[in-house]
Amino acid sequence: MLLIRFLIISICVLYIVRSLVRIFLPMLFQGMVNKAQQQYNNQQQQQYRQQKPTGSIKVEYMPPAKKSSVPDSEGEFVDYEEVK
Repeated sequence: MLLIRFLIISICVLYIVRSLVRIFLPMLFQGMVNKAQQQYNNQQQQQYRQQKPTGSIKVEYMPPAKKSSVPDSEGEFVDYEEVK
């Protein structure tokens, strides 16, 4: 009689624990994932704020554009040799 009572109580306890794990374990993992994601986003924001431009480019002289002797309507001549 004592063995049957122990088995019934054990089965009930295991069933209850299994049900509770099914309910609370996903919530626990979701909380851990959210926390890790928040830490990653914070690190990315800190790295973005710390980035500084390495230098700047300053153009002091720009040579004038050359005027072509061929008008734009004529197009560009390409010299070629005919191969036989």
